[in-house]
Amino acid sequence: MYAYHIFVCTNQKSGVGDDVAKTFKKELKKQDLKKLLSAGKKRKNRVQTTGCLDVCKHCKKGNGAAVVFYPENIWYGDVLPKDVADIVAEHLGEGRPVQRLRLE
Repeated sequence: MYAYHIFVCTNQKSGVGDDVAKTFKKELKKQDLKKLLSAGKKRKNRVQTTGCLDVCKHCKKGNGAAVVFYPENIWYGDVLPKDVADIVAEHLGEGRPVQRLRLE
């Protein structure tokens, strides 16, 4: 069971989604958030690349990638590798979604 399952769209021609996914994996390790304590058990955070998430306005036609966090069903759009450290620190570390990137 995962604490968070993070899906990153890689359906862009630029390859930014792959870069975002790699950066998520690095930041989880760097910020020591690869595993979280949840309900008394350590649970992993998983980064998964995926095809189209059907929010192309904020992904394939934008500059960045679409990202969705489960189980919360929180969506981010136009995510660039430089945004990932903020998302990991704020969303996973502090429990606060990053509003400037959030999709409603």
